[in-house]
Amino acid sequence: MPTTRDQLLAFYETLLSHFGPQNWWPGDTPFEVMVGAILTQNTNWKNVAKAIANLKQADLLDPRRLAQLDHDRLAALIKPAGYFNIKAKRLRNFLNWFIDRFDADVTFAQSLDTQTLRAELLTVNGVGQETADSILLYGLDKLIFVVDTYTCRFLWRHHLIDEDIDYAYVQELFTDALPAEVATYKEYHALLVALGKTYCRRRPACANCPLSRFPHRLEADYMGSL
Repeated sequence: MPTTRDQLLAFYETLLSHFGPQNWWPGDTPFEVMVGAILTQNTNWKNVAKAIANLKQADLLDPRRLAQLDHDRLAALIKPAGYFNIKAKRLRNFLNWFIDRFDADVTFAQSLDTQTLRAELLTVNGVGQETADSILLYGLDKLIFVVDTYTCRFLWRHHLIDEDIDYAYVQELFTDALPAEVATYKEYHALLVALGKTYCRRRPACANCPLSRFPHRLEADYMGSL
């Protein structure tokens, strides 16, 4: 019987063969990726891209310039991302931390070890585990696997977790299975996003799924909270 590690590696190779390299996360700079990680909470990337385009058009995609904006102006610019008043507050909280702690210097932030940096990020009001790990992995090239709803739904449907499993446990499954490579962590997470959007949706489209040859649940839906 294949181990969890064997299964996760087989899933990875199958998804990579089916979807091809994802070259994700979209973003021209590490700071843009950080902003995107906050704005993408509870919305899709198309809406986030519109918000980021607004910031670029206004020449405001810079930590200090953004931090100087009043709330209403910032909220108006990021309105396409939804929940714009809440996200404006969360983004400002992050900006204040990034400027106060690191003088808005990405290289300085990268110099901290991953777990210390993660612990500090999680003290920022509005930054949860998925957002923190997205910033760490995609923005700062730190070796940490991002867990999201797509990840948990896929794992549950393939009998690898229970519905009430916690974030750290899911993260450890991938950490234990995968080679310790930032590029692989990025690629696998991005492939799971593609899988979740295309096939492993709330109402699954299993018939044409590249993972349909593996044992999976057909009869039930997964409504995870992670």
